Amino acid sequence: MIPQLPIERLEQNMSQTHDMPSINTEDVGNEHKDLEREIHDAKDSSANIFYEDIESHGTDESVEAKLESRESEEEVETKLSFLNRIAAALNAETKGVEPITEDEKTDDSMLNAATIWFSANMVIVAYSVGALGPLVFGLNFGQSVLVIIFFNILGLLPVALFSLFGVELGLRQMILSRYLAGNVTARIFSFINVIACVGWCVLNISVSAQLLNMVNEGSGHVCPIWAGCLIIAGGTVLVTFFGYRVIHAYEKWSWVPNFAAFLVIIAQLSRSGKFTGGEWTGGSNTAAGVLSFGSAVFGSAAGWTTYAADYTVYVPKKTNKYKIFFSVVAGLAIPLFFTMILGAACGMAALNDPTWKAYYDKNSMGGVIYAILVPNSLNGFGQFCCVLLALSTVANNVPGMYTVALSVQASWAPFAKIPRVVWTMAANAATLGISIPATYYFDGFMENFMDSIGYYLAIYIAIGCSEHFIYRRSFSAYNVDDWNNWDHLPIGIAGIIALIVGAFGVALGMCQTYWVGEISRLIGDYGGDIGFELGLSWAFIAYNIARPLELKYFGR
Repeated sequence: MIPQLPIERLEQNMSQTHDMPSINTEDVGNEHKDLEREIHDAKDSSANIFYEDIESHGTDESVEAKLESRESEEEVETKLSFLNRIAAALNAETKGVEPITEDEKTDDSMLNAATIWFSANMVIVAYSVGALGPLVFGLNFGQSVLVIIFFNILGLLPVALFSLFGVELGLRQMILSRYLAGNVTARIFSFINVIACVGWCVLNISVSAQLLNMVNEGSGHVCPIWAGCLIIAGGTVLVTFFGYRVIHAYEKWSWVPNFAAFLVIIAQLSRSGKFTGGEWTGGSNTAAGVLSFGSAVFGSAAGWTTYAADYTVYVPKKTNKYKIFFSVVAGLAIPLFFTMILGAACGMAALNDPTWKAYYDKNSMGGVIYAILVPNSLNGFGQFCCVLLALSTVANNVPGMYTVALSVQASWAPFAKIPRVVWTMAANAATLGISIPATYYFDGFMENFMDSIGYYLAIYIAIGCSEHFIYRRSFSAYNVDDWNNWDHLPIGIAGIIALIVGAFGVALGMCQTYWVGEISRLIGDYGGDIGFELGLSWAFIAYNIARPLELKYFGR
């Protein structure tokens, strides 16, 4: 709609003036002259505005092109609004990265803060990590348990901390990162987080698809790997499409069948008599194994750090923060300790049985689960338990596929205009498309790649904790209204410096099959992984050197 020009308004005033009763004709004549003068001046002004507009925008064709572009944008916005209306009609969450207001904070269930992580970690992914201690790093059961407890505590504390930010500020984790790491750095982390969310989900789907493929082994009626990928991805879509409320409802109870299946594994492991604690050892090789296994355990627990605030943003601000903090701690610690320790026990048993070890060599920990539950064991019921545990991956993938949409929106302003449900569906489709060929051909590559992506979490924690505890110190230092204001948010110079320096630390300290850093190779015969320790410490030092200078010269 074109706004009314001064000429049109003045002409309307004239017409209204002629209709007024009982006015002196002499005054009318004077008013008429004044109005004519105003119309003349307005015409000149309108002409100047018109010609200035032509000069600034170019020819009539360029002005028309701009108008057409604006109409096209409005049409796209209308279509996207239509998608949001469909989502709202299905009772799905339509809120994106914009802050959650206090009126919208309706999640007063303390249980939700715990169960979202309880179910996400009562899965075969965490169980498989626990088995790395004895099977890959040569630790005995007792050493594995100590590493599992210590490094899990280190990894889960940042998740509990950043969960409080969601309650207090109503900001999504990647939007919150603009305050913690700087606007530019936060967008880099958002991009990395998109890759991490999709990559971990691809890896999880591959593991579960392989386990489903083993069910009915030898019968000629097995679930193809591509179908297994489709089943896991489809289950994830059904939950993540609806958003926050349905995710919490699903995660509140999805741990129950998984826990029951794990209890069956414990019973069968005990009956087999194949578990032994192993011999206690020492020396540089044991130290290297402890550090490398600890890195894997830390990454598994800390992996939720860049998701944390997303799952507490609807919790009212008045909620007791200590209760939220310890609810998240319990929701993470209990399933991580339980599943990883059980995985370590099963790994020790696999070392003592050549058949179980052969299953491990062929299908990793999914093969060990199958060996414990099916052959010469529970047969049909054991296969049913295998299916339950394969489907447990949905609970682990759901947080990632919800957060990935918010991370995309946080990375670039135009992306935020596209509804969350669209990004959620797109991310699930991409995950499915990657997971099928990855399971057939690139499962080893995917595992190595995701181990490398995990190191960035330590750098993120170092930067975020530094900013909050040293420079801001309280929640009152965060102005939520600045969440999308480039002029008021920290630029991110210090964050980028810390990210680069921390990455060098990671490169020197990491120990993977494809890369052993100069420092890590000094530990033991095969190297010990201290990538996350060096990345965290170096990023911390660099940030706290650069951040005061950034504040001094830029004031934000």
